Amino acid sequence: MSVFEVVAIVLAGVAAGTINTIVGSGSLVTFPTLLFFGYPPVIANMSNTVGLVGGGVTGVHGYRRELGGAGPVLRRLIPASLLGGITGGLLLLVLPPEVFEVVVPALIALGVVLVLLGPRLQRRTARRRAEQVEASGRADHASLAHRIGLPVAIYLAGVYGGYFGAAQGVILVGIMGVMLSEGLQTINGIKNVLGLVVNAVSALVFIVVAGSSIAWWAVLCLGAGAMLGECSAPVSAAGCPLCCSAPSSSSSAWWRSRR
Repeated sequence: MSVFEVVAIVLAGVAAGTINTIVGSGSLVTFPTLLFFGYPPVIANMSNTVGLVGGGVTGVHGYRRELGGAGPVLRRLIPASLLGGITGGLLLLVLPPEVFEVVVPALIALGVVLVLLGPRLQRRTARRRAEQVEASGRADHASLAHRIGLPVAIYLAGVYGGYFGAAQGVILVGIMGVMLSEGLQTINGIKNVLGLVVNAVSALVFIVVAGSSIAWWAVLCLGAGAMLGECSAPVSAAGCPLCCSAPSSSSSAWWRSRR
């Protein structure tokens, strides 16, 4: 690897670490960067997933206070994300590489569209939270449709995340914004946990099944950058246009968690 390649991949990791914690679409930066340096699409995708796990861990740690009362929801949804991540990771390895090469432009386009729609989605979620509190204090989401539909939707998001993953966080926020009554910052924290589960388990699948094909130097560069980016997330959140639904609360939550 040249010095330029190392610096570029580290910087891409910094951007991804920041974006993933706040929004959840950092792979839209790192994956094209790896492609630019000549990594084959499937190898770039596996290396990207493995490299961003470390940043996901620190991102979850930063939201630990917002996750204080989310234990029951996490216990319900983590198994769905776990199974989804395994399924998506295995699909990437089992299907011919040509399939991924054909669909990846569409997946990147989908990720971009979801990111662009993210602020509107989060604003709608915040308004819905306020309407629920005004109407009854807390909506009743214990119906059979929610008990079954939410884990199924989280599983499908996990399959997508294990297979490719860009904008997985936006998908998770959209699903939980409709089906959960928790506040937006708690949903963001849950999103970080579920995204980490998907990335970690799919990364484990990649390492066990195809570890020799992973670009490990790229993984190290991405991992270092992602963890640095996570540390800059409080500052970035204050002015990030993708977080315009609740910028001040996101930033203050991060700073409180660092004390």
